[in-house]
Amino acid sequence: MVDIVTETTIDRPQNMVSEYAANPDNAPAWYVNIKSVEWKTPKPLQVGSQVLFKAHFLGRELVYTYEIVAYVPGEKLVMRTSEGPFPMETTYTWSTVANGQTHMTLRNTGKPSGFSKLLAPFMKSAMRRANNKDLALLKQLLENKK
Repeated sequence: MVDIVTETTIDRPQNMVSEYAANPDNAPAWYVNIKSVEWKTPKPLQVGSQVLFKAHFLGRELVYTYEIVAYVPGEKLVMRTSEGPFPMETTYTWSTVANGQTHMTLRNTGKPSGFSKLLAPFMKSAMRRANNKDLALLKQLLENKK
């Protein structure tokens, strides 16, 4: 089982951070590995929405569709894919901390199968590094926004 939690504090209000991070159209701007997104269902984002992501990770091109399984605007987003050798669930949570800053948590959980199972320890560290870079980029983007 892979369970990776990364966190950051962003010097912006919770509604601004959550609206930006929860919008799949913004993912290529702050996820280093995501190259494009395509809505498979009509906007706006809601439980049941499906979004196709094209990404590069560990030298491979990945194409997968996330389905939104829980969404509380401004507080929590949970999306899940069952495609490929590594079914994954991604959860974002946001909360206000001191001085109007936002604490954001990004959690990825999944159970690799087949060949991916053998690579799980390596994938964990690579995913953790990527998630830390992604949250650092998100923080930089939002804190530099006027």
